[in-house]
Amino acid sequence: MSTRRKARRPQSRSGRPRLLSEEVEARLVGASRTGVAVELAAEMAGISRSSFLAWMARGRAEVEAREAGENPDPDEDEYAALYEKVRTARATAAARAMMNIRRVADGGIVTKVTTRKFRDSVTGEIVEETVEDRTAPDWRADAWYLERQHREHYGKDAIVAVEITGLGDVPAGQEEGPVDLSALAERLDRTLFAVEFPPELEDGSVVDAEVID
Repeated sequence: MSTRRKARRPQSRSGRPRLLSEEVEARLVGASRTGVAVELAAEMAGISRSSFLAWMARGRAEVEAREAGENPDPDEDEYAALYEKVRTARATAAARAMMNIRRVADGGIVTKVTTRKFRDSVTGEIVEETVEDRTAPDWRADAWYLERQHREHYGKDAIVAVEITGLGDVPAGQEEGPVDLSALAERLDRTLFAVEFPPELEDGSVVDAEVID
């Protein structure tokens, strides 16, 4: 028997009206669909943040219990329904926001439409011409996405792992031995020098060359 569900005190029919009414649920779902924070969604529905979070916790516990094969608890139906509706609404808001981010990153958003009419000098007919101004692609939108969705690789605190390969003249069988930092630095310096200044320039075989940026 799962312990995720908690015993609930029976609701008194003679007390104040229940907070989780159909109207409150509709407001919570509608606010969540816009993507606002939980606290603001609760405020828009006229309830406290703690009440909203408590209802969501009950709904999530019930949904997970049912998914685990436990018998549904009829007393938790409304909380399970609220949880699923709010979760779907927030996912919809996130998807819509991501589509807008992709649009900004790709560019091509129409910002201005100009229409002018003029007389064709050849045919003498009135010609209408429409010109659209569109935004250029913006790499910052892609950077924002990578920083937040792939934080471990592109976040501000991500660790950049650098692997140095192809340095050559490393004796066989010593790959796992102690690293001589001085020798490594010297080999790296020689490698970088060779990349920047090819050997042909050092032995005099190239007498004239054009540098192309």
